[in-house]
Amino acid sequence: GQSAGGQRPGKGKARVGVMFVRTASERDIPAIRALLVETWHHTYDPIYGVEKVTEITNEWHSIASLTARLTAPRSEFLVADDGEVLAGMAFAAADESGETVTLRQLYVLPSMQGRGVGGMLLGEVEDSFPEARRLVLEVEAANEKAIRFYVSHGFVDTGLSDDLCRHAGVSETVRRMERRRATP
Repeated sequence: GQSAGGQRPGKGKARVGVMFVRTASERDIPAIRALLVETWHHTYDPIYGVEKVTEITNEWHSIASLTARLTAPRSEFLVADDGEVLAGMAFAAADESGETVTLRQLYVLPSMQGRGVGGMLLGEVEDSFPEARRLVLEVEAANEKAIRFYVSHGFVDTGLSDDLCRHAGVSETVRRMERRRATP
């Protein structure tokens, strides 16, 4: 990916050290996979069931799949790190024009949610694509906590989509959301 444009310090609650957002590296991949598996089971087991979540995480969050994202063109792969634990991750990619960035993943460990980590990651994604006019994402409609997070960060619901998970055999309703940047 591209440079994350520096590190963004942040403070968590209750014995959490200073958190930094930085570009992910190959050495982070096993910890990122563990974070994604834990977060997906916590979030999606009640929606899809343990077996389907395991199947999805084994495919989408394999070491090979995650490693390939490190060199994806026009992308940024970030982690939130306090020096002891990777608390969150984000992956986003710009279209050919650079004007639209798709936030493909933003996940924070369940134990670290509500401490500003997701906002730090989202802010760094936006800072990493200064030419972008719009940030778009898709979110499972039943994931009300994530939808509230995105709305609180200025995203608006732009309608339904079924593109995100169709190939995984998941037939849930997915919401499209976007946030536009003011033009200078």
